[in-house]
Amino acid sequence: METENEDEEVVITKDAHGNVLANGDNIIIIKDLKVKGTSVTLKGGTKIKNIRLTDDEELIECNADGMKGLVLRTEFLKKA
Repeated sequence: METENEDEEVVITKDAHGNVLANGDNIIIIKDLKVKGTSVTLKGGTKIKNIRLTDDEELIECNADGMKGLVLRTEFLKKA
């Protein structure tokens, strides 16, 4: 008898320092990042609350500075 959990792969998302991230965590940007399609730059040291994990271990979703639906690479983040 198979269970549904045997077919699912667990995606472990880690920040730039190897800390495991979870939904709802707070993160800090460690490098200035230009946001594609806008003239906005997210400065290093910016704190972002309540992240959402994606199916890709290298990407997270978040809202920052009034911009919704940002997707950031985990190599530029650290857990707060």
